[in-house]
Amino acid sequence: MNKLASVFAASLLCLSGNVFAEQHLDQAIEHANAAVVEGKAGKTSELAVHAKAALDHSLAASLVAKSVSKNHIDEAAKSLQDSIDHAALNHDGPATSSAKDAVVHLNAAKK
Repeated sequence: MNKLASVFAASLLCLSGNVFAEQHLDQAIEHANAAVVEGKAGKTSELAVHAKAALDHSLAASLVAKSVSKNHIDEAAKSLQDSIDHAALNHDGPATSSAKDAVVHLNAAKK
């Protein structure tokens, strides 16, 4: 009976981890898309705000993600950091491009 309870508890933990990652991925995608919109409008300070929020959610999702999803989330985090760095220099084109790359990776992680 203890083995059955342990297996059940472990499976619930795995499922809750996936739900946790999914919620953060959704938020990361939402903020990354907003960063792209702000970047296209030339608003690098607003782009940076959304990119930072997307990065926070990406890092939280990465903690529980596995396999290919984790790789995409980690690549998205790198792209978001690049976007933030370019935004700090008022380079709206490269910042927007990096945010777009992050969106691609985040969407791939969700599949």
